[in-house]
Amino acid sequence: MRISDFWRLMDDEFGPGYSRVLASDLVLTGLGGKTAAAALEAGVPPKSVWLAVCEMQDVPAERRLGRDIKPSR
Repeated sequence: MRISDFWRLMDDEFGPGYSRVLASDLVLTGLGGKTAAAALEAGVPPKSVWLAVCEMQDVPAERRLGRDIKPSR
């Protein structure tokens, strides 16, 4: 997963404004007490950060892959 994919998933799930607040304020116990922003900066893979956010925020399993995007024709 790329960092851009991480931010797309965050924006889709939490909204573009709140996703940035959540990433900088929510302490992720599964990542050693770092915030998502700090974990990404420290080099933690974006997928691991996304899954840790999902755990802390109780994102249902069916939404952890993000919304379906229809291919363009």
